[in-house]
Amino acid sequence: MNKVITIGAIVGLVAAGTALYLQSQKKSDNVKVGYMTTLSGGAGIIGKQMQNAVNLAMEHKGGKLGGMNAEIIFADDQRKPDVAKQLANRLMKSDKVDVVAGVIWSNLLMAIHKPVTRNGTLLISSNAGPSPIAGAQCNKNFVSMSWQNDQTPEGMGKHMQDAGIKSVYLMAPNYQAGKDMLAGFKRYYKGTIKGEVYTKLGQSDFQAELSALRAAGADATMIFQPGGMGINFVKQWKQAGMDSVSKLYTVFSVDGVSLPALKDAAIGI
Repeated sequence: MNKVITIGAIVGLVAAGTALYLQSQKKSDNVKVGYMTTLSGGAGIIGKQMQNAVNLAMEHKGGKLGGMNAEIIFADDQRKPDVAKQLANRLMKSDKVDVVAGVIWSNLLMAIHKPVTRNGTLLISSNAGPSPIAGAQCNKNFVSMSWQNDQTPEGMGKHMQDAGIKSVYLMAPNYQAGKDMLAGFKRYYKGTIKGEVYTKLGQSDFQAELSALRAAGADATMIFQPGGMGINFVKQWKQAGMDSVSKLYTVFSVDGVSLPALKDAAIGI
């Protein structure tokens, strides 16, 4: 609940600021926000918390943003880039939203970034932070309220380097965020990398990867497996007795989202 309240407060602040900006740009007394997130499947564990946060923020704001009556239109992107593109087009053309917000997954944000910003619609990321749009592809109509993907693993890389860990095995899903995460880690970790594996996005069975990891003999393992992927990986790690093989470190795999499902399986990670 504390995490939801914190995210809700942040969403409320950015939405209020956005509404003030829009108020200076338009004559209408209403603002429409198309909030795109993943509400179905295993990834829905993250999207539903985001939806709860937005609803909580709107409750605190009395249904108004920047003094304007606000309408939030939720859209389930199903964690599919083609669906995200279709939804973004619908939100802009049919629903005529002033803002497209939300988005968990970096590959989905990359898919809608150009269509939304080129349309002159404000795009706000609540979670995804792909590195390309922080550089040459940065756009004045895009705002990130979270982080760049590589920031947190940079901190993990420095922590593991400072801890004197000699070798590490890396694993992440094969999409923009996974690549950014491991790239950030490697900027600060200078030890031996025994393996660097990119798994399928949405993968639920990691037995083959765990066998390869066991054979690699790394002192530590660092993974980025968000949502349901992380829950499955950690449970299978424990079931395979991998704690005796390698020390497990994670970014966004053991956190407030996954702990209710992991319970005691999170101990020691």
